[in-house]
Amino acid sequence: MPLVWVTGTSGAGKSTVCARLGSLGHLAVDADWEGYNHWVDRVTGQVVTDPPDPVPPGWLDRFGWRIDRAKVEALAARAHDTTAFLCTCVENDADVLDLFDLVVCLVIDDETLRHRLLTRTTNSFGKHPEELAASLGHNRHVESTYRSLGAVIVDGGRPLDEVVDAVLTATRARRTPRPSRPPRTRPTPPS
Repeated sequence: MPLVWVTGTSGAGKSTVCARLGSLGHLAVDADWEGYNHWVDRVTGQVVTDPPDPVPPGWLDRFGWRIDRAKVEALAARAHDTTAFLCTCVENDADVLDLFDLVVCLVIDDETLRHRLLTRTTNSFGKHPEELAASLGHNRHVESTYRSLGAVIVDGGRPLDEVVDAVLTATRARRTPRPSRPPRTRPTPPS
């Protein structure tokens, strides 16, 4: 069954959509909170186990939020008989995009992004000026980037039930199970 990546800028609603999908009985993983993602020093490649909060000036220039491909592969294997949703946004998405049957990108306007990041209580990322600026910078190109990759674009500013319905509708429209083994072929009778 499909493995679906739900992505978008910080504050676009990925975690909220993930929680709602889970409450509806779907296999939904919030990669930010379930150990799939980590901060990595772009110079040394080392994982940062205790990142600063808030980040100091210049920190986001050196460190990146990345996903672990092996964990996504394990989710894909676990989700063989069901649709699975992985919700996150990382800088190394190109390393794992081939594992997904569908990418859904939640988009929001800058005003909504700013409001959500500054007022959310579940996550402090985006409250610091440097983090907010990075998120706003990412927001400028997220839709065009993912559209060029063939993602389904969903307005994350709509009411939650409408956003979740749009994600599920896109998933049903693209339901193309990954083969577990090569298809059988029948020998062609001689003519």
